[in-house]
Amino acid sequence: MPKLKTHRGARKRFKVTATGKIKRSKAFGRHILTKKSAKRKRNLKKSTFVVKSEYKKMKELLPYAK
Repeated sequence: MPKLKTHRGARKRFKVTATGKIKRSKAFGRHILTKKSAKRKRNLKKSTFVVKSEYKKMKELLPYAK
């Protein structure tokens, strides 16, 4: 079988941690920020993890991530 290709968009957006969790950034923090509270904008800056139910999809997009 041929090698699988990594999804290039996913490669740029997700990082795999040493423990195998997949790190992602939060959405809705780029524009239309005037109506969002300071607390909400501050929390959107932080990164978070992909939920366990999405790991099967992520494995298809990032086949060689550990």
